[in-house]
Amino acid sequence: MPGIDTSRNFIPLNIAVLTVSDTRTRETDTSGDVLTERIEKAGHNLADRTVVSDDIQMIRNQLLSWIASDNVDIVISTGGTGLTGRDVTPEAFKSVYDKEIEGFSAIFHRISYEKIGTSTIQSRATAGVAHGKYLFALPGSPGACKDGWDEILQYQLDNRYRPCNFVEILPRLQEGRKAG
Repeated sequence: MPGIDTSRNFIPLNIAVLTVSDTRTRETDTSGDVLTERIEKAGHNLADRTVVSDDIQMIRNQLLSWIASDNVDIVISTGGTGLTGRDVTPEAFKSVYDKEIEGFSAIFHRISYEKIGTSTIQSRATAGVAHGKYLFALPGSPGACKDGWDEILQYQLDNRYRPCNFVEILPRLQEGRKAG
């Protein structure tokens, strides 16, 4: 049965939150607030938080900056995963992935379907690994951020979760990568 093994000590991670939006500011970023509150309540560290426009190069540059940082283990974004012309978050994320985590999207859609029905088809939530870091792109609504964190990420980013979790293999993500 999956669950938290309370005999293990919790390992806090350094998580950066990226909001992708042409209309939100830090003051009006309710989805970023949802993620930040949940990250801190779980016992993780908020490594950084910023808002960038729906621009593939701006998103990519921010991702590359955090990927290169020793102070960031995980990036979670909100926004820009839809189907409009300005929604380019998945393209930016996929441009830096070493590996995509296809199961994240599948599980996110299953959870979302239970709440919003076939409307979940309009989301392109994605996740992957880049240079030893996990990257997760969630839709821009507070509800989608709650679902992504409460139903998936809070467990997979907790080293006590059984039978397995992302934290356990974090140190091994770069195995086989050539230096330079």
